[in-house]
Amino acid sequence: MAIDPVMQFVLDALPTEGIADVGYQRVREVIRERMAAMPPPPELPRVEDRTVADGIPVRIYWPVADPADLPVVVYYHGGGWVVGDLDSHDAIARSIAIAVGAVVVAVDYRLAPEYPFPAAVDDSWAALKWVSEHATELGGDPARLAVAGDSAGGNLAAVVSQLARDAGGPSIKFQLLWYPATTLDSTLASMDENADAPVLTKADTFAFLDLYLKGSDPAARPVTLAPALAESLAGLPPAYVATAQYDPIRDDGVRYAELLRAAGVPVEHHNAETLVHGYVSFGIAVPAAQEAVAAALAAVKAAL
Repeated sequence: MAIDPVMQFVLDALPTEGIADVGYQRVREVIRERMAAMPPPPELPRVEDRTVADGIPVRIYWPVADPADLPVVVYYHGGGWVVGDLDSHDAIARSIAIAVGAVVVAVDYRLAPEYPFPAAVDDSWAALKWVSEHATELGGDPARLAVAGDSAGGNLAAVVSQLARDAGGPSIKFQLLWYPATTLDSTLASMDENADAPVLTKADTFAFLDLYLKGSDPAARPVTLAPALAESLAGLPPAYVATAQYDPIRDDGVRYAELLRAAGVPVEHHNAETLVHGYVSFGIAVPAAQEAVAAALAAVKAAL
């Protein structure tokens, strides 16, 4: 199947310069330009920026004015661990809050290359623990806690799920992983099939990884970098893994879903056959992306 025509129209209309061609600083500008061109995000009764856990910025979204005992979702944005922030993924966080009926805490973890691996992991883990400890005062139910993330954020959501399991908490009921980076295996078939795909190319994936690692040995691939390489995936939270057909890291998500299932973890995998990497950010403008996002969020709501 071809790329969805509305998706293609939007891609043609928006700046999509790749990091391998123009560098990370220009791509940060491109992301801001792209989001500025999108329709306005949905309104919520309450949104608040805070700094938590000794200096990590977060943005908290409430779907109702007077929350009590709501599910809580900790959300990690995508961007190759190098680009993206609370503003670039604001619409996604709002959509999660509305569709799931949950308090959403979006985490503005430190970015590479200024703060290379494992800074993003450290911030993501610290923020998760803070949310778990303060869920009640946020109007949430700490027993109904989920993590979610797209791309690099999907990687971080998978990583903190493993850290929480190994540490005996926080207790996570569900993990939503949108086109996550999990194996860092450049030999997967999707890498060559989609080497020149829109939004993310094979060259871009290496450029992001080089900036994230900044001198570390990629061959080492610790599980906090490549969660698919964990000795065991047993005991992890149920998962919804979403992938996109036209995405060089499509098979990263496919492989992780297979590994979770083999370890006895309940997992649902959905591959969007007409969409590209990053489609969640286009849900507000592309009906096919909106449909795929809605299916994922329905799974989160059912689990919580």
